[in-house]
Amino acid sequence: MLLAIEQRSSEVALIRAAQDGDRAAFGELYRQYERLVHGILLAQVSYHDAEDLMHDVFVKALEQLSALREPAAFPGWLITIARRLAADHQRGAQSRRLFHWLARPAKYSNAEPLAILRTLQQLPETYRETLILRLVEGMTGPEIAARTGLTPESVRVNLCRGMKILREGLKQR
Repeated sequence: MLLAIEQRSSEVALIRAAQDGDRAAFGELYRQYERLVHGILLAQVSYHDAEDLMHDVFVKALEQLSALREPAAFPGWLITIARRLAADHQRGAQSRRLFHWLARPAKYSNAEPLAILRTLQQLPETYRETLILRLVEGMTGPEIAARTGLTPESVRVNLCRGMKILREGLKQR
């Protein structure tokens, strides 16, 4: 418990330094949160789009960081930015698809992981994000809980239920 408080205090100091214009501090925040943001994006968009949107999320966060009143709210605030940009991207992609009558599937050298990712992306959001953070981003249950604000018990339940649904979805493929 004491270690968690010290880590949170250190993180708040880092966020405040970044708010004051310290680019190295923001770089450290990027390093600490890149897997979380990537996982959130992967839950909603393709792998390639997630790679592109990563940059956009952190640029937007940097631009708006001074408006963040409570540094302790940074993780949730960053997750919200990622979710909104992914949703905006999806809306734009849907609009573009209206003009493409003959969509051709992309050729991938390793289709199986992409098929699994597509199955993951069809899960309910709660399970989808938690599973992607665990399976794709390699985050541990406690890391997911600390970064997302979920309780460790909620993370465990989401992983268990999500894996059950994922297995069923993969069997149907």
